[in-house]
Amino acid sequence: MFDNASALALRDQFPILSRTVNGQPLVYLDSAATSQKPLAVLDAEREFVLHDTAAVHRGAHTMAGEATEIFENARVAVAEFVGARSDEIVWTSNATEGINLVAYGMSNASLGRGGSAASRFRLGEGDEIVVTEMEHHSNLVPWQELAFRTGATLRVIGLHDDGSLRLEDGTIGPRTRVVAVTHVSNVLGIINPIAEIVALAHAVGALVVLDACQSAPHLPLDLPALGVDFAVFSGHKMLGPTGIGVLYGRRELLEALPPFLTGGSMITVVELDHSEYLPPPARFEAGTQRVSQAVALGEATRYLTRIGMHDLAAREHVLGQRLAAGLREIAGVTVLGPLERVGLAAFDVDGVHAHDVGQFLDDRGIEVRVGHHCAQPLHRRFGITATTRASAYLYTTDDEVDAAIAAVADVRDFFGVS
Repeated sequence: MFDNASALALRDQFPILSRTVNGQPLVYLDSAATSQKPLAVLDAEREFVLHDTAAVHRGAHTMAGEATEIFENARVAVAEFVGARSDEIVWTSNATEGINLVAYGMSNASLGRGGSAASRFRLGEGDEIVVTEMEHHSNLVPWQELAFRTGATLRVIGLHDDGSLRLEDGTIGPRTRVVAVTHVSNVLGIINPIAEIVALAHAVGALVVLDACQSAPHLPLDLPALGVDFAVFSGHKMLGPTGIGVLYGRRELLEALPPFLTGGSMITVVELDHSEYLPPPARFEAGTQRVSQAVALGEATRYLTRIGMHDLAAREHVLGQRLAAGLREIAGVTVLGPLERVGLAAFDVDGVHAHDVGQFLDDRGIEVRVGHHCAQPLHRRFGITATTRASAYLYTTDDEVDAAIAAVADVRDFFGVS
């Protein structure tokens, strides 16, 4: 069981949480954007940099071998965290790069790269790419570009008023080749029915690309069991550093997908007029990798595993409900999405711009996200330009959630619009 006492007990492992902001104790409620890092993760990266730095996969000397082993052990840790094989884990800079890797790989296949093995990735006129109205821009814009390059049509699954997907509308159909969907909305906090979406997509032979940025840090995740074909997530949202992300792909798909970035470290033979590529994951890891960041992300997954993802998900469910329910009791405040949610809530304060709400909270030491959260179409669907988003994580306490709710309750009076 992970509860409020558990959160309090581990806060000393996150030194940054003891600081003040504007003379007030820090209340950090922006973990959906970037999480804080525990000492165990910071120490793992520092230890590697201090004592084990060397070029991985490139040297025959002792330090290169040791660095490579540590680097690959991090890949194993991340793979185990999501139920995958280590050769199904590709290091990227972030989730955005991972999505672009798949999209540009499909684009290259559509140009004839990859031979017959890559035929299932080829798109053209008459083919359809399906996204949803709630997608983060990183899981929308790359597919817009792929449709432009290949002549495929981009189609969108709309939303009900409660934020759930209109899967009954038949947007996934016989022409669908790719379905790109978020597991958890970074605005609505809703957990999408991925098993149902996978079944609909696979029934027509379509591939499923999952944005797991808001699920990998907060929910127990078994990607092979979910049945998705590709998935991405970012280290900085799950106790890890910036500059490191993960692409998961089913082994047989990674073996067939043409590479996106090319150069050193991902080849077997290079002639002046052609090259042959290594098997995955090396095929997709051109150039010098983010070695110390990968080591730190591996430690972050070990840390989360020690906490227990089922227990953490249950705790954040409680925090999310506490946050959403408290905000909904405030006159003039509208919370987007259902009561059942992960530990975040995006809300609108009638008569006060989200940026002003964020500044008001910041003056009290409460750090939240304001804006459209890289989800403009979703906000447009609900007739809102921007929202304020508060998001919790394993170090968030009940008192911090209550402090945020109490502060929001004062916003309209402060701005004279109540």
